[in-house]
Amino acid sequence: NLKEQIESRRTFAIISHPDAGKTTLTEKLLLFGGAIRDAGTVKGRKTGKYATSDWMEIEKQRGISVTSSVMQFDYNGTRVNILDTPGHQDFSEDTYRTLMAVDSAVMIIDAAKGIEAQTLKLFKVCRMRGIPIFTFINKMDRQGKLPLELLAELEEVLGIESYPMNWPIGMGKDFFGIYDRYYNRIEMFKADDDERYLELNKDGEVDGEHPIVESPLYEQTLEEVLLLNEAGNEFSREKVRNGELIPVFFGSALTNFGVQTFLDTYLEFAPKPQARPSSIGPVDPVQDTFSG
Repeated sequence: NLKEQIESRRTFAIISHPDAGKTTLTEKLLLFGGAIRDAGTVKGRKTGKYATSDWMEIEKQRGISVTSSVMQFDYNGTRVNILDTPGHQDFSEDTYRTLMAVDSAVMIIDAAKGIEAQTLKLFKVCRMRGIPIFTFINKMDRQGKLPLELLAELEEVLGIESYPMNWPIGMGKDFFGIYDRYYNRIEMFKADDDERYLELNKDGEVDGEHPIVESPLYEQTLEEVLLLNEAGNEFSREKVRNGELIPVFFGSALTNFGVQTFLDTYLEFAPKPQARPSSIGPVDPVQDTFSG
């Protein structure tokens, strides 16, 4: 059914300042989609490590389009399209064109650097177009700015409300993981799969004994989450859809931490293909006359 085909698609661009982790996050998302087997494959093309014919073969094997602009994979019944925005400083027409084609954007922020010039420029284009934005604060396994500082910077510099879907427990060498407000669990940073998640009780705390409960960082996180619950913005699906509220996620793309949680939650709230304005009024992808 064509309507179902259209509505199962999620098309987004990743926007960031150079070196914030765009390529790394893209690779990890492709890994979850089964589109590549080893992280590092995406870079292969840029270094010219593979001949074009190899790439055609890889594309067939992996079921992925590794063109310079679109990477595609299927994940949990959704067809995901990631559009590449050129990272170079001259802020070319390519980026404007790319942002015309997406239904939402994922903004990556380096936890140590906060919001940088290119991020701000790209953000403004998204705002102008009313594109919903999701934020991934990266490199939490390194020392960076305090999470509350980053949140304040996000709201001040970008002039938009934010809602942390999860919250980091420590950072750098003392990075324990994330307190997931949305799934009501703690995801441990260095843990085997069977010990990765700690479910929280209705008061949002760990029941029973666990080494993390003894940590002052856990106590600090509980206090900060309480502050967010009481004084922070309320979550609103509608505001997210209208680009008026940014859901914020914390993680580390390089160590592949928090990426799947981000992807699962993002796909739940990301908009399906939207109608586009045109000279004859809005054009909806489910219209019978719409062809491509």
